Amino acid sequence: MDHQDEVTDFLRTRRDRITPDQAGIIGGGRRRVPGLRREEVAMLTGVSVEYYARMERGDLRGVSLEVLDALARTLRLNEAETDHLADLAKAAGPTPPRMRRSKAREQAVSAELQRFLDAVTGAPMYVRDRRLDFVAANALGRALYAPMLDDPANQGNTARFTFLSPASRVFFPDWEVNADDLVATLRTYAGQNPLDKPLTDLIGELVCRSDAFRLRWARHDVRHHRTGLKRMRHPAVGDLELSYQAMEFPANPDWFMFAFTAEPGSPSDERIKLLGSLAATPELVQEAGRRDRRERQG
Repeated sequence: MDHQDEVTDFLRTRRDRITPDQAGIIGGGRRRVPGLRREEVAMLTGVSVEYYARMERGDLRGVSLEVLDALARTLRLNEAETDHLADLAKAAGPTPPRMRRSKAREQAVSAELQRFLDAVTGAPMYVRDRRLDFVAANALGRALYAPMLDDPANQGNTARFTFLSPASRVFFPDWEVNADDLVATLRTYAGQNPLDKPLTDLIGELVCRSDAFRLRWARHDVRHHRTGLKRMRHPAVGDLELSYQAMEFPANPDWFMFAFTAEPGSPSDERIKLLGSLAATPELVQEAGRRDRRERQG
């Protein structure tokens, strides 16, 4: 998508969701749509109608941080949306942003990192990049994501698995919420690095191949992927409810590490321990996945 179109659609979708009552506008008159008018956004932000109209046409060049902050307050943007607006403004500078080096592609997983992951035996851990490609994991992390990793069509990519593999709707019981979060995360990454060609190629592929992805992409939702709760239905051990924490790599800004834990003494805790014992023999996990696929196909 063209950068100006990205800005236009993001601001318009945020404006459309704010009602006059929410913005404190009295007597807004009859409306064809429930959202704010451009002149109302301009008034609440403290800029002229012409200035805001230029912004919504996709031209954020020279817009000050003060105006961006005021616009974020007017549109009631959350933290992720405010950061996304700032990223869009940076990308609209006088010169195109330089593409971040794709270290996740160029840099192999170091022996030190793999030793660190392997040293963690009681919790699934894995590393992925901004394109949601699986980079590295400990044995329990690989066992947890075996339904995705064992299918070569996904190419080790969480987005492809979620939107192109029917197995994902079984593996993720909260598939709709999971899909929403995934697309919002990709939208955030795309705003931070609009010249990342492998990322834009992935998005283009999913837009063409998945109606579910295309509809969500059009919403322009963004989010920070830091912590949360993930529910999974694993073919080898059954239902899991896991908390996760995301960690950044200062030496490699394209990589993120995720660690999963279960409530001590819970059924999920017992099942993770069982999965850990199975992870010592990956063939058992793979066979469980094959059996699960046969049952669903039959």
